[in-house]
Amino acid sequence: MKKTTRSPLKDPPVRNPGQSLDEQRLKLVTDRLITPLLAAAIFGVVAMQEWLRMFMPREPMPWLFTAVFAATVGFFLYRLFRTRPAIRRLKLGRDGERAVGQYLERLRADGYEVFHDVIGEGFNVDHVLIGPGGVFTIETKSYSKPASGPAEINFDGEQVAIGGWQPDRNPVIQARAQAGWLRALLTETTGRDFPILPVIVYPGWFVKQNGRPNPPLWVLNPKALPQFLKHREQALAESDIKLAAYHLSRFIRAQERESANN
Repeated sequence: MKKTTRSPLKDPPVRNPGQSLDEQRLKLVTDRLITPLLAAAIFGVVAMQEWLRMFMPREPMPWLFTAVFAATVGFFLYRLFRTRPAIRRLKLGRDGERAVGQYLERLRADGYEVFHDVIGEGFNVDHVLIGPGGVFTIETKSYSKPASGPAEINFDGEQVAIGGWQPDRNPVIQARAQAGWLRALLTETTGRDFPILPVIVYPGWFVKQNGRPNPPLWVLNPKALPQFLKHREQALAESDIKLAAYHLSRFIRAQERESANN
């Protein structure tokens, strides 16, 4: 029997800048391009069939085309059935990242620079914080919660258990790898060594820590992050914050230009 689950987010994230234009663009492409393209493809097949009948006279074959049609419909339904779970996971992950990102934006008032979706080679860092408390990579993990009962995540210092279940990919290893990559990037671009603290956040879940990780790493609910930052000693001067943020923003813009050119 399939377990009933619910979203960990109490409310959907607010809209992003330019989202209306993005939605209009998608609707424009769908209505103005995809629909006539499909119509052209269908009538192209019909026209091809008629030309074949003109040059190669033959009897009608309704059963053959009906079988082909049924096979294509069956393939579409198979793909739909197999793809829906992945689409739901992507939507949940996207909403989780948006909600956390919009929550992190409030930290700008405390002197933090916030970056989202920083692209590396074959991976991305969901969020980067640079401010008085230091430099942080933030990995957002969004999981559906059980429909009833406690929704608790346990962290023993090296492994995360989600309601007693351990994910196949250890997020601790992933978060530390991201922090190492960002540290190397900032060292290369600034000539300074900025220690990076990896953070893993689980929106909507209660996080319980039973061990102290070494090297340091935070696993928490995003709502607890401001309190953690508040109790952290100042690690960076304003000039260091601007230096690291400037070079990271240059890297991001260079990546975007390269992506646009490709």
